[in-house]
Amino acid sequence: MPSETPPSGSASTTAPPTEHTPGPAAPGPASEPVPGSDHTATPTFDLTRSPWVPVLRNDGTEAELSLTEVFEQAADVRRLVGDVPTQDFALLRLLLAVLHDALDGPQEIEDWGDLWEEGLPLEELRAYLDTHRERFDLLHPRIPFLQVADLHTGKGEYSALDRMVADVPNGARFFTMRAHGARRLGHAEAARWVVHAHAYDPSGIKSGAEGDPRVKGGKGYPQGVGWAGNLGGVYAEGDDLCQTLLLNLIAFDTPNLETATEPGRDRPAWAHPPTTAAPLEPVEAASRPHGLRDLYTWQSRRLRLHHDTEGVHGVLLAYGDPLTPRNMHPREPMSAWRRSPAQEKKLRETTVYLPREHDPTRAAWRGLGALVTGKVRGADQRQEAAEKVRPRVLEWIARLTVDGYLPRGYLLRARLVGAVYGTQQSVIDEIVDDAVAMPVVLLHERNRELAREAVDAVTDAEDAVTALGDLATGLAQAAGAESDGPRATARDRAFGDLDAPFRNWLSELVPAAGTADGAEDPLDDPRYPTEQRREWQLTVRATVARLGDELIESASEASWEGRVLQTKSGAFWLNTSSADLRFRRALRASLPLTVSDHTTEEST
Repeated sequence: MPSETPPSGSASTTAPPTEHTPGPAAPGPASEPVPGSDHTATPTFDLTRSPWVPVLRNDGTEAELSLTEVFEQAADVRRLVGDVPTQDFALLRLLLAVLHDALDGPQEIEDWGDLWEEGLPLEELRAYLDTHRERFDLLHPRIPFLQVADLHTGKGEYSALDRMVADVPNGARFFTMRAHGARRLGHAEAARWVVHAHAYDPSGIKSGAEGDPRVKGGKGYPQGVGWAGNLGGVYAEGDDLCQTLLLNLIAFDTPNLETATEPGRDRPAWAHPPTTAAPLEPVEAASRPHGLRDLYTWQSRRLRLHHDTEGVHGVLLAYGDPLTPRNMHPREPMSAWRRSPAQEKKLRETTVYLPREHDPTRAAWRGLGALVTGKVRGADQRQEAAEKVRPRVLEWIARLTVDGYLPRGYLLRARLVGAVYGTQQSVIDEIVDDAVAMPVVLLHERNRELAREAVDAVTDAEDAVTALGDLATGLAQAAGAESDGPRATARDRAFGDLDAPFRNWLSELVPAAGTADGAEDPLDDPRYPTEQRREWQLTVRATVARLGDELIESASEASWEGRVLQTKSGAFWLNTSSADLRFRRALRASLPLTVSDHTTEEST
C-alpha cells in the first residue's frame, strides 16, 4: 500500500528513482523496496489524497482537490475547471464511474431519489477509494493509474509531453502559455492529462509498443481518436458539483439504455486487471463496454509517464482499445445521435446511428431541437429517426421531472463539450464549449407543444437571419460587388445579437411554480405556447429590422443607383430600394405571429 502523499502534491520519497535514458534495453517495472534496506519506497502520487482535480468554488475561488475532497466538498464547488473544457468532461465521467461503482447503482430511480434528498454517500465513497487506493497511485511501480507499467518500444524511446497535452499549439504559437511546448508537468497536471488522453487523444501515427501485434515497423498506425472525441458531449449542469454529479448519475433501470450488459461485469478501469501493451482479445472486445462504468473509463490508449520526484518529463503514448461509434446510442448517454443513410448504404445495414458532433460555428441554442425533441432541421430529408437523436442523459432528466423528483420550473443547464479534429484527425483544431439553460419541463412528453414552440423559435431566428443575409447579398449585387463576405458578416452579427435574448427567453419560458390560490396554471392554457412564441418573434423582428436599417443606411451610392441583373426568369433592376422591399416582405413571412391587420408593407 503506497504511503500517504504530503498536502503539497509532490511525490512522497526521499530517494529519487533513476530516470530512464533511451537505449536498446527495454525498461521493466520498477522494483519494490526491500524491507530493512537503505532504500526508501519508490515515489507515489496518491490521487485519492493528493490535490489534482481543479475546481471553482461557490465563493469564486479556485482550488485543486483530491478525489476524496472532491466528493466531500462537492456542495461547496460550483464546477470543475480543467486546463481545457474537454478535460472537465473527461474528469466528470471519471467521477461518475467512481460514484456508480461505490454505490453499485443507483439500481432504481427510487435509489436516486434518496441520494437527491440526502446527498452523496461520503462514508461509502471514502471506503471505496481506500479499497482501490493502490490503483489510484499515478507513480505506482507495477500498476500506475490508467497506465501500463512496463510499456516500452523496441529502442526504449519516449516522447515529449506535447504528445499528451491538448493545449500545446499546433503551428501557431501566439496567445498561448505553451509557446515552447510542455517540457515538464507537475504530477497533478500530468494526472489530468492522462485522463484526457484516454478520452480525447487524436489519431495519427504513434509509438509502436513492444507486445502490440498491430505495430508495423516500430510504429502504431491510426486506430481513431479517443472515445469521447467521437461524441458531441452533453451533460446536465446543476447549481453545484454535487447536483451535477447526481443529475448525470443515471439509474440502471433507465429504459433504452444498456447501463450494464451483464450483471457484475460492468467495472471501471481500476477494477479490471491491469492492461498490457496488447489490445483486448477480439471476443472480449466485441462484448465490451459492459456498462457505464466500463465506458466512462475506457482505455483507448496505452500510456506510461516518465517522471522523477519533482514531476513528469516524458510520455510513451500508444494505441489501446478502439471503440467504433456506430450504433453505440444504446450505451453512450452523453451525446446526441444522428442516422447516417450514407453509412447504411455503405455497410448495407438497415439503420446506422453516429454521434451528432458539435458545430463550432453555431451557438448551443441553435441545436436545441436535437436536445429537446430529438429533431433537427432537415431531418426528414436525411431520413433521421428523431426518437433516436436526443441524448439519453436528457431523457433521464425528463424522467426525473415526470416522476416528480425535479420541479417543472427547475432550470437545467445543458453543457455541450466537444473536440474538433483536423488533418485526418491527427490534431485537435478547436474545442467546443457552450451551454443552454432551459426549464426541464420542455424535456418530457406532457409538454410536447411547448417544446415544439421552443424548437420552432430557433427556426424563426434562422429564417429572419436568412432574410437579413439576403438583404446584404442584394445590396452588394446592386453595387456590383462580391456578396459572400457581406452576407456572412450580416448573419454573424444577427445571430450574435439574438444570442442573449434567446437564452433569456428560453430560461423564462415556464412560469415560476406556485401560483396564487385559485389562479389558473398558465401551462394549462392551450394558447400559452403560441403567446410565448409570439413574444420571441417580436424580439427577433425588432432586432433583425434594426440591423437591416443599418445596412440600408450604410449602402453605397452605387447600390442606390443599382443595375440590371440577369436571371433564369428574366432581367430585373436591383437597387437599394428594391432589396429593402424584398427584405421587409421576407421578414414578415418568416415571423407571421408579429403581423396584425394594421401592419403596413413598410412597417417593421
